Amino acid sequence: MLTWIFDNLINITLIAVIALITGLLIRSMIRDKKAGKHSCGGNCASCGACGRYSASGRCGTIPKQANSVPGRTPR
Repeated sequence: MLTWIFDNLINITLIAVIALITGLLIRSMIRDKKAGKHSCGGNCASCGACGRYSASGRCGTIPKQANSVPGRTPR
């Protein structure tokens, strides 16, 4: 068993580093979400995905409407 660990020490180290970086990224994303930060910077005027929905007050938030069809304005 000890021989196998020494033979694969580089692989084990790389996997541990990748797992650590991934964990830190996920933790950062969760903290940003809880703090109310936006992934696009919160500037809806320059965000192509948020420009249509800036009237809702939140970048990237699509206002919920009953029986709405994407791409159509309700009457």
